[in-house]
Amino acid sequence: MIKDLTKGEPLKLILLFSIPLLIGNVFQQLYNIADLVIVGRLLGVEAFASVGAVAPLFFLIMFIIVGLTSGFTVITGQRFGAKDYAGVRNSVVISTILSLVATLFFTIVCSILMHPVLHLLNVPQNIYHNAYWYIEIVVLGLVSTTLYNLLANIIRALGDSKTPLYFLIIASVANIFLALFFIQILKLGVAGSAIAVVLSQGISVILCLFFVKKKFPILHLKKQDWLIKFNDDFYKSASEHLKVGIPMSLQFSIIGLGVIVIQSVCNTFGSSVIAAVTAALRIEQIATLPMISFGVALATFVAQNFGAKKFRRIRTGVIRTSLLSVFLSVLMAIIMRFWGADIIKEFIGSATVQVIEIAHQYLLISTFFYIFLSQIFIYRNALQGMGEVIFPLVASVAELLMRAFAAVYLAIKFGYIGMFYSGPIAWVSACFILSFGYFRSIKPIVYKIKEEKNLL
Repeated sequence: MIKDLTKGEPLKLILLFSIPLLIGNVFQQLYNIADLVIVGRLLGVEAFASVGAVAPLFFLIMFIIVGLTSGFTVITGQRFGAKDYAGVRNSVVISTILSLVATLFFTIVCSILMHPVLHLLNVPQNIYHNAYWYIEIVVLGLVSTTLYNLLANIIRALGDSKTPLYFLIIASVANIFLALFFIQILKLGVAGSAIAVVLSQGISVILCLFFVKKKFPILHLKKQDWLIKFNDDFYKSASEHLKVGIPMSLQFSIIGLGVIVIQSVCNTFGSSVIAAVTAALRIEQIATLPMISFGVALATFVAQNFGAKKFRRIRTGVIRTSLLSVFLSVLMAIIMRFWGADIIKEFIGSATVQVIEIAHQYLLISTFFYIFLSQIFIYRNALQGMGEVIFPLVASVAELLMRAFAAVYLAIKFGYIGMFYSGPIAWVSACFILSFGYFRSIKPIVYKIKEEKNLL
């Protein structure tokens, strides 16, 4: 339900808001693994490889959509915090129109360029057909993915993090059953898995719309809300949304490009290193989920309080969440260092000793820098909640450049061990830029409020 995050103890609110996000993130990871397992078990190694071959492209597309819709709904959260409910409805309309236009454009461009992109990714010929149709079907169904992410982000912007979790769980379960049906019963192969992804997202869209109609009167849009007049007010509102949405989309896409760069370097070291890094990254993603969830919760908290002009609450929330993230980063680092090898064995039970040792080496290096990674999630989301997009974008560019340079240069000089330092180097660079950006942005705002109070 709707939750006003401008009242109450900041850390408690952020923690309660982040718990459903954490559960959802864990569920999403397990769902991704289950989807791959279905393809691998039912269709074999080549089919599994065809989905894996386009995984970086799939994640890049998802990052762009998530960034765009998240950016648009920052404005929604700010207007809700300011108690501007007409502005909230206007934000929903503008966000929907811009998202659909962007999705249509993106779908057409991706479809036209799909073959050249797959050749650029060096997709092997024996799996090319399946890889092409998997990613092409996902692209053609992007409208359902966009609408689900937009609706889920709108609901979160109003302080409800539980409802999107329920819909994610329903969609994930539906995806598994649909994949089994299309692959095992209808014999549609890898394409069946892609169709299941699109349809399950469509189910989530229907559920979100039904829930909004029943539980969110504030979002009940009338006919006049959709009567768009292309006047100064429309262009001003659209510009306000695009100023946040486009940089956040670019920022997320840069992160996706970083994944592609690392994967291309990793592929040069052979199957053992590929398997080890894949396992280590999966484990690391799960280990850092609490930090990610705190960051997303903080973004909504900051957006609402920024709209309400409660800047001291923003500063208090950021400080307390930052300290909690530092504690968690140290705790997860200890777990990974002492029990990482055992976790890897459970994750890939049939792996050789060499693969386990390589994966554990990665964790031993990266865990030293978890504190910097934890603060990236804090300051990046705090800045985005305030509508500040320049520093997060600059930090993402710096992260990509440092990651690519370190991965290539250190890999040449020190082998795959050198590549393992590319992530930490990128984290340190981004952390300093984001922390500087946050303190630079929040300081004059707080001083301004103090001055205004002194004049009263």
